[in-house]
Amino acid sequence: MDTKSFNEALENLFVTENAIPAEFQIDEIHQKEYLSDGEMKKWDGAMHEVYSPIYLKTAEGLVSKRIGSYPLATEKEAQESLNAAVIAYNDGRGEWPTMSVAERIHHVESFTGKMIARKEIVVKLIMWEIGKSHADAIKEFDRTVEYIYATIDALKNLDRDSSGFTIVEGIASQSRRSPLGVVLCMGPFNYPLNETFTTLIPALIMGNTILFKPPKFGTLLHYPLQEAFQEAFPKGVINVIYGRGNIIIPGLMQSGKINVLTLIGSSKVANELKKQHPKVNRLRAVLGLDAKNASIITSKADIPLAVKETLTGALSFNGQRCTALKIVWLHKSIADEFLKQFNQAVSELKFGLPWEEGVSLTPLPEPYKIDYLKECIADAVAHGGQVVNENGGTVKASFFYPAVVYPVNKEMKLYYEEQFGPIVPIVPFEDMEEVIEYLIESNYGQQVSIFSTDSDELAALIDPLVNQVSRVNINSQSQRGPDVFPFTGRKDSAEGTLSVTDAIRSFSIRSLVAFKMNESNKKLINEIVHEEKSNFLSTKFIF
Repeated sequence: MDTKSFNEALENLFVTENAIPAEFQIDEIHQKEYLSDGEMKKWDGAMHEVYSPIYLKTAEGLVSKRIGSYPLATEKEAQESLNAAVIAYNDGRGEWPTMSVAERIHHVESFTGKMIARKEIVVKLIMWEIGKSHADAIKEFDRTVEYIYATIDALKNLDRDSSGFTIVEGIASQSRRSPLGVVLCMGPFNYPLNETFTTLIPALIMGNTILFKPPKFGTLLHYPLQEAFQEAFPKGVINVIYGRGNIIIPGLMQSGKINVLTLIGSSKVANELKKQHPKVNRLRAVLGLDAKNASIITSKADIPLAVKETLTGALSFNGQRCTALKIVWLHKSIADEFLKQFNQAVSELKFGLPWEEGVSLTPLPEPYKIDYLKECIADAVAHGGQVVNENGGTVKASFFYPAVVYPVNKEMKLYYEEQFGPIVPIVPFEDMEEVIEYLIESNYGQQVSIFSTDSDELAALIDPLVNQVSRVNINSQSQRGPDVFPFTGRKDSAEGTLSVTDAIRSFSIRSLVAFKMNESNKKLINEIVHEEKSNFLSTKFIF
């Protein structure tokens, strides 16, 4: 796209309200209730106004579209919801934690059916709240549903494996997984439905009770699902809390009543929250945190393949993914050719509004993000870097056109900081040891992508790097899926492992019932099992 065409496209990026296709227009949603203790409680207090990253052309200029509001509740309401979750768990004696696995699965299946019925409005809100393309919003919803069903299947398999007894040295036992207690669940804005539910659903299905705080951006989309939660689960099992995180969350942690903290977000926030808990040994943390995933493009890389995968890895959803490639290490011998092809590929990405067909680049939801990205570029330029792609870093209201920055060095913020946006920092190198040392010294250890056609070179990199990161991708971008694969990180990138099966284990603990194999005990256990007196001690087989 030449400069004139680019400027015209940028000028026409945002449209008037009546130019929005009818199927994507949205009425304002003003949420005046929230789910707590099994009720949709009315709220008549302060509200937080929700504005979309999508601007509208008006006679007064570009104006961010208001799409609704939600309760700005206080610590009082958060504590009430915490108490509801504590009562529902009842020290492990509540209806939900003592329910059979088969019954809990039935409740989750009921919820999923109700969730699917609300797909259209949830997808639309994902688009309007965080600027995600229509295709990607649909993909996020569908993948979330698939994840729920995969979790159900994994739990069935686990329960089947646990349905028998083990006898060793005259002692018989049955081991199953039991819940941990009250879970505080906080999801991220970039995958506000999927990433949230990859922790919330496993925690729920394992018999825990939930306090769920929606992310700051991507909040309203959870409102249509609260009635489904209310209808599908017993009173107090899931409670949705609202308000400023720095106001309502500290008190919850300081109460000591939170048994599990699950957060997809910042390591700094996670560390502060963990410190506030008075009984650290009783707190389990399941965390997906910061990442600075590297793309390593060696002299023996297939350049077109490396361009394609690095482009997608770095700029899918504007680079706003924890699994995004956030720094590129490029061998000097192929730097000119790679940059030529990469910049061309960036220029061919379609930018526009979320409902446009084939759009790749969309407005950014965080109002302060563009200033930060501009600071990163200014800092890089001050330390010898350049924006090497045409139009890189151009801004229009909430839209930031991707910037390819080269050469990046260790004096720059982009070398260390997770930019979480559409900047691609590229570091030239000659000695592979420099790259390995960078990964060793990094605070993050989620994933890395290696591009090479040489098996010896790949093998020499795989062995040290699997001890620095948790996933090494060969000639492909970094990513979370498939969801059956372990998803975790080293260092400050994660705590606990999330995948379909691992998440079930993360939100539960192994418990067992054991007894000596004498006649009296065998008679007692047979009565319990055959007459189905216990939900835990059971030989029922779930199909």
